Amino acid sequence: MSEANQEKLDAFLGKMVGDLGAIATGAGVLLGDRLGLFKALREGGKMTAAELSTRTGTQERLVREWLSGQAAAGYVDYDEASDKFYLNAEQELVFADEDSPAFMAGAFEFLSALWLDEEKVRQAFQSGKGVGWHDHSACLFRGTERFFRPGYNANLIDSWLPALEGVVEKLERGVDVADVGCGHGASTVLMAQAFPNSRFVGFDYHAPSIERARKAAEVAGVGVNTRFDVAAAKSYPGTYDLVTFFDCLHDMGDPTGAATHVHGSLKPDGTWMIVEPFAHDHLAANLNPVGRVYYAASTFVCTPASVSQEVGLALGAQAGEARLRKVVTGGGFKRLRRAAETPFNMVLEARP
Repeated sequence: MSEANQEKLDAFLGKMVGDLGAIATGAGVLLGDRLGLFKALREGGKMTAAELSTRTGTQERLVREWLSGQAAAGYVDYDEASDKFYLNAEQELVFADEDSPAFMAGAFEFLSALWLDEEKVRQAFQSGKGVGWHDHSACLFRGTERFFRPGYNANLIDSWLPALEGVVEKLERGVDVADVGCGHGASTVLMAQAFPNSRFVGFDYHAPSIERARKAAEVAGVGVNTRFDVAAAKSYPGTYDLVTFFDCLHDMGDPTGAATHVHGSLKPDGTWMIVEPFAHDHLAANLNPVGRVYYAASTFVCTPASVSQEVGLALGAQAGEARLRKVVTGGGFKRLRRAAETPFNMVLEARP
C-alpha cells in the first residue's frame, strides 16, 4: 500500500464532508417536501420558524432546526436581522413549483428508495437474481414520475416531438399512439392534452402504476382520447403510428425482444420514439455529475431490474447511443438517428 499524500487526503476528506452534508440535507428536502414546508415558504414569503410552523401545523422547534439545516446547505435563505427564512426565486423553482422545468424535489423522493431498498439490492448482488421494479418501495414509483415530469413538461411537446420527422403533423390530424412503460402516465397525459385528435394508450406491466395513471388522466380531463392498460413491452396489443418509450428501454431484461415487438406493432410509415438517459458511449466520458447520479440510480434500480428478467441484458442507465443502436437494429429497424438531447436525456428516432 502506497503512502497517502496529506494534501490530497485533506482535499478528499473535504469532499467527503460536502458529500455527507448533501446526503443528510437530501433527507431534509424529502421531509420539507412531504410536510409542505417549501410550498408554504413560497406562499408566505419571509417567515420566522414560529410563523412557518403555524402555517403548516408543525412543531416550531423542529421546524427551526430544519430551516437552519436547509439554510446551511443554501437551499433556503436566511435574513439575520429579522431572524426570518425565505426562498429566493431560484429556490422556489427547484423546491416549491412542481410545474417548473427546474423542479428537483421529486428526485429526492426517487433517491430515497435507494436507501430503503439497499438490503434487497445487496441480496441481489450476492444471488445474481436482480430486483424487479415492482419489488421496490412505493416512493420509487412516485419519485420517478416527479423526477422526470419536469423534463417532459419542458421538452416533450415543444422540442422532442417536433424533432421527429413528420410526427407532429400526424398527431395534429389524429393517429394511434402507444406509450410503453408509461408508469404513472405523465408523458401519456401530456401528449393527450396537446393532441386531442389522436388516440393514446399507455401500457405498463406494473398494475398499481396503471391505476395511478388512470386517475391522472381523469384529473387532466383526457379520458376521451386516452386509456391505460396493463401489458408488457414484448406483448402489448395493437398497431400504431407512433410508439414511445420514455426512460424505460434500458430497464428491460430483453430490450431487443421489445424492439422486435415494437417493429411488429408499427404501421409501415410509423415511428418509434426512444427517450433515454443522456450518456456517452465510453465510461470515461460519463464520469461527471450527471453520470454520477445515473450510475447510482442504475446500480440500485435499473440494472437489477433488468437482471431480474428474462435475458437480463442489463444495459444500465448509461448505455450510450452505440449500445442502444445495437438493440434497436437487432429488433429489425433500418433507420435510427439522434433527434434531440438535453443534459439529462437523449431522444432517438427509429423507423422500420
